[in-house]
Amino acid sequence: MKEEIKQRLQKTETWMRGLYMLLFIFVYGLMEFVIILVMLFQFISIVLSGHTNVQLLKFSQNLAAYVYQIITFLTFNSEQLPFPFSVWPSEKTQYIEDDQ
Repeated sequence: MKEEIKQRLQKTETWMRGLYMLLFIFVYGLMEFVIILVMLFQFISIVLSGHTNVQLLKFSQNLAAYVYQIITFLTFNSEQLPFPFSVWPSEKTQYIEDDQ
């Protein structure tokens, strides 16, 4: 049993994933701030012009897909690294992976 734990502790891919997880925890925090900015800008847009900003709607949809990618990676539901290690999510990005 002790030997198994020692072997697992020596796996570099596990430690690399841990480093990536720390990076994406930081990125997730930044995305929370960006989401608040988008929300405020969209609210101001509605107050001043009476309608939402279409470009901002598209961006926020992609941002939501990106945050979803980060969360699935951090919770071990996906092994795929989010942007910038993969493509930025587009409007056509599926939220649920088909490999289940």
